[in-house]
Amino acid sequence: MKRIVLTGAAGRLGSYLREPLSKMADELVSTDIFDDIGKLYDGERYMKGDLASVDDMMAVLEGADMVVHFGAIPDEAPFEELLGPNFIGAYNIWEAAHRHGVKRVVYASSIHSVGMYRKNEFIDTKVAHRPDTFYGLSKCFAEDLGSMYWEKRGLESVHLRILSCAQVNNARALGSWLSYDDLIQLVTRCIETPIVGFSIIYGVSNNDRAPVDNAQSSFLGYRPKDNAEQFAEEVLANEPPMDPQDIGHMCQGGPFASVELGKSGAAGLNIIDDKKTT
Repeated sequence: MKRIVLTGAAGRLGSYLREPLSKMADELVSTDIFDDIGKLYDGERYMKGDLASVDDMMAVLEGADMVVHFGAIPDEAPFEELLGPNFIGAYNIWEAAHRHGVKRVVYASSIHSVGMYRKNEFIDTKVAHRPDTFYGLSKCFAEDLGSMYWEKRGLESVHLRILSCAQVNNARALGSWLSYDDLIQLVTRCIETPIVGFSIIYGVSNNDRAPVDNAQSSFLGYRPKDNAEQFAEEVLANEPPMDPQDIGHMCQGGPFASVELGKSGAAGLNIIDDKKTT
């Protein structure tokens, strides 16, 4: 490929994707809303851009073969705050990709698009949306947007319903963990698979306690290698037993399922910011 675009390049997950993506094309165009993202990798170029501006996204996506769209507000917030980057931003990415003849969008969706399902339901990639927050609703919107652009305009997309891609320091993460190495493998498979149409896959490692089923997305070739069970003894020794009456413990969305709409769900996850530095 000549050019890959990565949105959300200044974010924690973006920091782990920049280097491998820079090796998959002649040029990686990384973009975010900040003035710069520091030292760049060989073959990487940075362009500042606002997802809520279609003109910015038209400029960023010019000449791209594929877009890896990880840019957004990554937490629950009032609808008005999410509207620009998460809802309008998704439209701008797909519309700019269509206008430029981009082959595919690889999108960081989320378990929160189906966060109100109970963990013991063991859901697959075909279940109906059940968002747990406005944030989850934005992921539903982008998934439906991707489906429509495939059906009406032939623009491929793969939607990665990431469960939790962060250090394992709570009981929920024993099932939901996606390691950074598996994240890189997942995005790589979504780029390299010859034909994907419109597809959904759960972003989760090979955890013994994973509460989702990726069988219908096996054609992507994603075979996770890491398993959160290695952390189970330490995590469970330091946490009180989970309450089966607590919706935040029982539902796929974890704390996002129990917070009030517009209030942070990530605040209940104790996420450690271990962003990669070049």
